[in-house]
Amino acid sequence: MIISGGGTGGHLFPALAIAEEIKLRNQHTEILFVGALGRIEMDKVPQAGYKIIGLWIDGLQRAMSLKNLIFPLKLFLSLIKSIFILLRYRPSVAVGTGGYASGPLLFMASLFKIPTLIQEQNSYPGITNKLLSNNANAIAVAYSGLERFFPKNKLHHTGNPIRKSISLQKYPRKDAKAFFKLQPDQPTLVVLGGSLGARKINELVASHLETFQKKKLQLIWQCGKLYYDQYQKLQSETVQVIPFVGEMDWLYAAADMIISRSGAGTLSELCCAARPVLLIPSPNVAENHQYHNAMAMANEGAALVVEEKNLERDFEEVFNQLLDPERQKEMSKSLKKLAQPNATAQIVDLIEGLL
Repeated sequence: MIISGGGTGGHLFPALAIAEEIKLRNQHTEILFVGALGRIEMDKVPQAGYKIIGLWIDGLQRAMSLKNLIFPLKLFLSLIKSIFILLRYRPSVAVGTGGYASGPLLFMASLFKIPTLIQEQNSYPGITNKLLSNNANAIAVAYSGLERFFPKNKLHHTGNPIRKSISLQKYPRKDAKAFFKLQPDQPTLVVLGGSLGARKINELVASHLETFQKKKLQLIWQCGKLYYDQYQKLQSETVQVIPFVGEMDWLYAAADMIISRSGAGTLSELCCAARPVLLIPSPNVAENHQYHNAMAMANEGAALVVEEKNLERDFEEVFNQLLDPERQKEMSKSLKKLAQPNATAQIVDLIEGLL
């Protein structure tokens, strides 16, 4: 089978979770990934033990950009390369989890009458999945109400796939803290700004390091590879600055509390990890879907939320709520209720059904 998705961790990690579940069921299944050249998947997929082929493809830029002038050429060449990939590997099924590369690959797969499944993580779909939905055989979604965007008869409400090691929560907190060389009895704050990093969150953390120290917190700060050179000098005995964390199962296990963006895949993982969380939605996404994702969690008592535009005004007050032991217990309980640990298995059931 072929799995295509990436560009960000939010598209890539669901793809890896699906591959992991398929291999658990049938170790002889041959899995090929198709990604976008220069993106996160080109490094992370081989590290996970899978073969990947890259397409020369990018998305359209929202602002006026010279990159948009060569987009038609990139799309044309990616469609041609997708044809050669499909003819060479002849997959039984093709799965797309969103991102630039999944568009050309899954479009050509549908023309070749290869069964296709797309998986949409967000409450507001990306343009790639919206374009692919009419030709897809099945669409796995995590939110209700997506019949506004997709054919209703193809929708399956599964939740978002997460890696089995995260859903199983197999690492004791003390062992996880030792893995990151942290003090076992000191509370740990984990900061996640997405795989590429988040400028506003990084600035916030840098300006509050003294506050965290006063509150006797140790910090694992995933600043993103774009910002690592800028912030690595702030590393200390109690502050670990990391460009990207691949071992998310260990990271969630080590956390006592979390500050995070609110991408849909991350939220699914946070629900299973059930660690008290303060969400700072990215405002730079289609239809402000991270804000809506975050508020859905907050309305269930599962998270605290501060909008990026209000960080200066509200952060300290809301952060103090995150430190409150009673509030932490309530959030952990609510997060567990929202968790969908069987999402990956349900999606693979759908894939097997297509075969």
